[in-house]
Amino acid sequence: MEIDIPQTGGAPSIVQPDAPAAAKTAASIAARAPRGFRPKELLAGVLTHGALIIAALIAAVPLLLIFFTSLKTETETFSTTISILPKVWHWDNYSYVLHDNFLTYLRNSIYVALLTMAIALCITLPAGYALSRFEFLGKQGVLLSFLVTQMFPAPLLLVPLYLLYVNFHLLNNVNGLVIAYATTALPFSVWMLKNFFDSIPKELDQAGLVDGLNVWGVFYRIVAPLTIPGIAVVAFYNFMNSWNEFMFANLFISSSDQQTLPISLHNYDFATGVHWPWLCADAILITLPVMFFFFWAQRYLIAGLTGGSVKG
Repeated sequence: MEIDIPQTGGAPSIVQPDAPAAAKTAASIAARAPRGFRPKELLAGVLTHGALIIAALIAAVPLLLIFFTSLKTETETFSTTISILPKVWHWDNYSYVLHDNFLTYLRNSIYVALLTMAIALCITLPAGYALSRFEFLGKQGVLLSFLVTQMFPAPLLLVPLYLLYVNFHLLNNVNGLVIAYATTALPFSVWMLKNFFDSIPKELDQAGLVDGLNVWGVFYRIVAPLTIPGIAVVAFYNFMNSWNEFMFANLFISSSDQQTLPISLHNYDFATGVHWPWLCADAILITLPVMFFFFWAQRYLIAGLTGGSVKG
């Protein structure tokens, strides 16, 4: 409230403040004031975190059961008495698996996974960039063909691939697995990287061309560094696909010195039954390298999975 004193004398008059200005002031004060207790928000938070905890437990329980089974004896595994924890922790199961040609399987799996990942990235990075940036005759047909190839189940490829491998002498050869894994992963990888390239403004390409770079220079110096999260997602996908694949490896590889880790699980399926402690110990050892790789690259993977889902 303001007091207006006239220049010529007389009694002062009282002037009421502007109503809209007073309302805005009160609203701003209320916005800066600390929020009080809100039961609905608290309940929503409790329910959300509770659901996440339950989902995490559901995902972790099978892994824990596999780990505890790997520390039991065969007699204890088939015991009628239900016991999750082993009575005595038998770490010798892991020692047996490690000495059962495990290092050879590990070497073959690392070779196949890393080479598949490298070949897939070398092919899909330029392909995804070209499909994202350039217009050419047959572009939509190429994209459609990538989608169509993903519709066919993998078992349909077994017979034609086997016949090709027989003719080209690629059976019992880990390089044959690399060819199969890299080619089957190309369609998904190209589509994934194309979406990442679409999310990068084309004005950056034009600025690079103005500065004197050619198309390859723009790709490798400007666009590719901005798509590192997408590259990490595609690399991890190809690594996981080749690391865990069993069907092609079981069909094309029969020699023990060329087998990969997933085939080693079949070694503990004897005529008398499955030796579950050894099999579970082998499964845990196969999982560890992938877990370490995921924890090392998880910040890039999370950014890539969220960044490649939108354009703009």
